[in-house]
Amino acid sequence: MGILEVKGVNKRFGGLQALGDVNLSVAENSLHAIIGPNGAGKSTLLNCLVGKLIPDTGSVMFDGQSVLGRKPHEINQMGISRVFQTPEIFGDLTVLENVIIPCFAKRDGSFRMHAFESVANEAELVQKAQQILSDVNMTDKLDMHAAALSRGDKRRLEMAMCLVQEPRLLLLDEPTAGMARADTNNTIDLLREIKEKRDITMVIIEHDMHVVFSLAERITVLAQGTPLVEGTPENIKGHPKVREAYLGETQD
Repeated sequence: MGILEVKGVNKRFGGLQALGDVNLSVAENSLHAIIGPNGAGKSTLLNCLVGKLIPDTGSVMFDGQSVLGRKPHEINQMGISRVFQTPEIFGDLTVLENVIIPCFAKRDGSFRMHAFESVANEAELVQKAQQILSDVNMTDKLDMHAAALSRGDKRRLEMAMCLVQEPRLLLLDEPTAGMARADTNNTIDLLREIKEKRDITMVIIEHDMHVVFSLAERITVLAQGTPLVEGTPENIKGHPKVREAYLGETQD
């Protein structure tokens, strides 16, 4: 049994079957990619994994606990963090401040923006944030305002904001979307480094097959809301069903 278990998940939006009987098992400390053509149900599935959408039927379990119906801060407290397709950062704050903020999340999900005076060990929190930023190679940008960062660095900052919460599961929605090839390759290297340094499970949705085949240990291919094929990158490359789903090609 994996640390993340999806069983019999179905989701409809009116007359549209977005997900149909999806089953997925993600092994602990693995990097599992979910791919598929546009409209395959990838984003719908990701939203079910973080409790943002509740399936019509089926279950989503993380480490034996259901994620369904939980609020975002409850999902975070379970050990699940999400990197969005468009980086979600505080542009008017510095890089360091952005990474410190998640440390002040209250149990109801709100933030105490000026809570340093109520924290027993401010220096320890700042040191922790600085270490995380070192891990994502951003120590030279601590005092920069986040809005001034490149898209690649904004992505690194968002990952740091997730990592400071010490998640056990990191969900990444198109982490290289809109990036130049150099930034894409840097992101691949960063994700490799994170996997090497931390006991963390990753689930990634990505269109760029260079990213997927560079990182994933297992890949699930969705087509029209249902799992089409699952296997190692070697199994997926050139698979006739995958070629048909992506390119409309059929085998003789």
